[in-house]
Order: sequence, then C-alpha cells, then structure tokens
Amino acid sequence: MQTFTAMSSFASQYPKTVALVAVTGVGLFGLKRWMAGGVCRSKTRLDGKVVLITGGNTGIGKETAVDLAKRGARVILACRDMDRANKAAEDVRKKSRSDTVIVKKLDLASLQSVRQLAMDVLASEERLDVLINNAGIMSCPKWQTEDGFEMQFGVNHLGHFLLTNCLLDLLKKSAPSRIINVSSLAHERGQIYFDDINQEKDYDPRRSYAQSKLANVLFTRELSKRLEGTGVTTYSLHPGVIRTELGRHFWPTMSLWKRFVFTPLLFLIKSPTEGAQTTIYCAVEESLQNQSGLYYSDCAPKTAASQGRDDEAAKKLWDLSASMVGLP
Repeated sequence: MQTFTAMSSFASQYPKTVALVAVTGVGLFGLKRWMAGGVCRSKTRLDGKVVLITGGNTGIGKETAVDLAKRGARVILACRDMDRANKAAEDVRKKSRSDTVIVKKLDLASLQSVRQLAMDVLASEERLDVLINNAGIMSCPKWQTEDGFEMQFGVNHLGHFLLTNCLLDLLKKSAPSRIINVSSLAHERGQIYFDDINQEKDYDPRRSYAQSKLANVLFTRELSKRLEGTGVTTYSLHPGVIRTELGRHFWPTMSLWKRFVFTPLLFLIKSPTEGAQTTIYCAVEESLQNQSGLYYSDCAPKTAASQGRDDEAAKKLWDLSASMVGLP
C-alpha cells in the first residue's frame, strides 16, 4: 500500500516524466514486436515424415528442429561438432517431447563428409520429406575448405549444393517434398564473381558472404526449374537479423564505437525462435505446396533482388558449382 501511495505521489508531481516513460516503453515494446516479424500459424502435422536440418545444433536450426519434432517428424540434425550436436539433440528431445531426433556427422567444408552423410541417409532412411539447408558461416577470415574453396562460398553454397543433389532421388521418391535454403537479405548486396569465385584476388569477408547468400537464392531458382513435375518444391528465405552464433566472426571486426552504438539495439533483434518462423513456414505451410523457386521473409513471399532473379546467372552458377564439386 505504501509503495502504491508513493508511486501515485510521484506521478502527480511529475506527470510529464511519467507520460514520457510510459510512451517510450509502449513504443519500444511495439517496435520489438514489429521487429519479431511474422509467425508461422500452420498447424500441419508431420507424423511419419523425415526432416534433415544442417547445423541444427544451435540458433534457428535448433529452434526449427524443436518445432518440427513437436509436429511428429523424425528429425535428423546434421552437424560438424558431434559433442555439441548430441547435447543439442537431447535438449530438442526434451523441449519437443519427442524421441525421434537423431544426430549425424556433417562437415560442409569437406565434400567427402557431405558425400558420406548422403550415403548414410540413403542407406538408413526410407524417405526424406524436408531438407533444410540451414548451416552457415559469416564474415570469417580468408579461410579455405578442405577442398581448397573459399570458406563462405564452400560451406554456405557448395556443400549444400552437393548434399542436395546427392539426396534428390530420395526426395523425389518421397514427393511431395521440400528443399529449403536459408539465405539472407545480404544477397541484395551480392554478385557472383564468376572470374574469381574463390575471391583470391581481393578477399573481403562481407562481399564473400553476400556472394554466398546470393548463390543460395540462385540455386533455389535453378533447382526449381530442374525439378518441375517431380513434386519436389524449393524455397529460399531471409530469416531476419537474429541473436545467434553466426555473428561470432563479424562482431569482433567492428570498431569499438560501432559496438557501443549497436549493443542497445540487440534488444530489438529477433530471438532464435522468432528467426526460425520463416523456415518453419516454408517447411509446413499448406498453401506453398504448388509454389517453387521463390524467396520468403517474415512468413510471406518477397521479391528477391534483381540479381537473384537472373535465370542466366542461375544456370551459369549451377554449371560452375557442378564442375567444382565433381557432379556430372
């Protein structure tokens, strides 16, 4: 009672201050809700379905796994670090109350590892209904994959390109099935450097990341054309700006003053659960059954950048990618 009286007294003495604080609070709450973006409303069940998620041990991949496991799917977490993956799988099982969550080894920086995972899946699974190419790396130093490719292009695009192609027959057998490529708004700043695909002449981590995310969009577009009539549909998406481990290489490169400015804004960006919504939407939304090759954000179709709608570049990238990973 004394506390209420004190608060009433303060409000009567400083009405403008109280009003300003209240308006600011409501405004920040509203902005936070707006930044959270769309929510997948579909109640679709996935009983008897099999879903494979790359990088499903953390961030939006893990939250996607929880949601799809709750829907009854058998979920395969394909991850590089098996210790972390097993711990994540146990957490996913607890949160989803499902025991149909398993872990398989996948290092997207190794074409051999990609092929081994594909052979494992083909040997152990009778079907594959949803393939979610979620794993990625952002703004890392000038690193190379095991096969000598620039790391971001190799992991974000080439590894998933090979994995998808290796699993296509199983996806076709399981049709209707879906392939989801997690891209980024960064594709709008990207271009494909066909004359220097590994960025050997002038490496810039952000430019390389943008190239790899544009490659995700173009891959989705070309793949949809090649899969017409098979019952396998493709989707690329921007999940939003999210608080995940993806920025572990990017954040330390920012100047101190930029980190000081941007730190308060971390309150406004999406949580992993919020960031997973568009991936989940593309995996389960019934109305997307007959759509393919499009780009999504906030659980709705969006128009990709003009370079992401270039059919000639998409085909050229496919041919180059196939030669790089050794596909016929």
